[in-house]
Amino acid sequence: MDSTSPDHTPPVELLKSISGLEFMQRIADGRLPQAMMAQTIGFGVTEAEAGKVVFEGTPELKHYNPIGTVHGGYACTLLDSAMACAVQTLCAAGVGYTTLELKVNLVRPITTETGPVRAVGTAIHVGRRTGTAEGQLLDASGKLLAHGTTTCLIFPL
Repeated sequence: MDSTSPDHTPPVELLKSISGLEFMQRIADGRLPQAMMAQTIGFGVTEAEAGKVVFEGTPELKHYNPIGTVHGGYACTLLDSAMACAVQTLCAAGVGYTTLELKVNLVRPITTETGPVRAVGTAIHVGRRTGTAEGQLLDASGKLLAHGTTTCLIFPL
């Protein structure tokens, strides 16, 4: 595994020295750890290619809201991660990004019976200052659970 800091985040020097695609591929293949948020919620990057990133997770009872379904924030977090990381795959070494705007539509309830889910993020446009992407959250059979779009701010590290 590549060098990480004591809090298990990659050092900024690494982020400055490799492309966003290589960074995401290292996470997907286990050479770098999954993000702390992904570890907390229980999902992770499974695929990364130029303009596309896939996160997978399995909803659990700990993700439930008081009305007996998975909290909408679970879908939003997976989609935010997949869409923003799809933008990152098109960023050069030394370039960072952050979510500027996020829009998510929740179209089906998610429960523990839903089983594993996949958040697929696809970059639409990545320029000098902003990037946009779209995403879909799908169940194992490919049924759409949620979809969204994002705008990311792009900046030098």
